[in-house]
Amino acid sequence: WMTKNLNVSTFRNGDPIPQAKTQEEWQAAGNNNQPAWCYYDNDPANGKKYGKLYNWYAVNDYRGLAPEGWRIPSEVEWKSLENNLGYDVGLKLKSSTDWAENGNGKNVVGFFGYPGGSRTNLEFLNMNSYGNWWSNSNYSRYSAYYHRLSCFNDFLHGNRSFKGAGLSVRCLRD
Repeated sequence: WMTKNLNVSTFRNGDPIPQAKTQEEWQAAGNNNQPAWCYYDNDPANGKKYGKLYNWYAVNDYRGLAPEGWRIPSEVEWKSLENNLGYDVGLKLKSSTDWAENGNGKNVVGFFGYPGGSRTNLEFLNMNSYGNWWSNSNYSRYSAYYHRLSCFNDFLHGNRSFKGAGLSVRCLRD
């Protein structure tokens, strides 16, 4: 697993991934099923630690979001990570700093799971409370699977999100 959230602005083939700098640009990308990325709060300083937030259309684009030699994990691979680490998996994956509510982890396996938050069509949410990472697995026409770490517990939660949401991405080495 990568030890940092993905922070690329081009696809593997070199084509640029559109940056959505406004709420209107972010909404338009999601409504039109087009790839987009942004920084949390549209602040480039957040990209240094938390990487970029991508919509699922960037994750699933045929040009490849993951760098050469890497891939975006499937739902099965996220579940395997969870099962292999066992009880208190979140404690093992979360970084030892930056989590709200005394929710820091121990970063036992070097995942450095930082609480980078997310983006909806309307707002940025939960920096310092949640870390959210897309899988490459589709759920329906409108949603796909992701996994979340929380400051409130030591679990790795799998769920579904609408494809226009902005979440972090971690990659697995091929």
